[in-house]
Amino acid sequence: MTEVAPATKGQLATVGNRAVAGQAEQVFVTVYVEGQLFGIPVERVQDILIPEKIAKIPLAPPEVAGSINLRGRIVTVIDVRTRLGLSKKNRKGNIMCVTVEQGAELYSLMVDSVGNVLNLQLRNIESNPSTLDPRWRGISAGVVRLQEELLIVLDVDAFLAFGERG
Repeated sequence: MTEVAPATKGQLATVGNRAVAGQAEQVFVTVYVEGQLFGIPVERVQDILIPEKIAKIPLAPPEVAGSINLRGRIVTVIDVRTRLGLSKKNRKGNIMCVTVEQGAELYSLMVDSVGNVLNLQLRNIESNPSTLDPRWRGISAGVVRLQEELLIVLDVDAFLAFGERG
């Protein structure tokens, strides 16, 4: 179990070595990729959308599916499957995206489907299991055992650190 250090006045609580809000709960937007449940901290989510058109970007890394225009802002679309080393999905029908902010940039994460919003206790976030694929371990802030499945808490900053992956 990951140790949660409580917040003191003027400081943030930490889970493992990551700072979190000074609270005992965290809200996550859940998404599915290849049948695996991921949780994205709700405060990082800007929008959930079905993009009309994704424009290709020449010479972009393979995980960059292209870009979209979101209310006048150019947003880079990341294919989460490719980023995680999974095969591309033959997408028939609508593409689901969860838009997150990193610094001043917006990124839209292309996922298989969007789940629910979950309110989870921070004490339930455990360290990554040693059996978790190293590529997935590098983008996970921990896991939560739910009744019927395992939720991987997505570390958005690590996920978007393209030049630093192993």
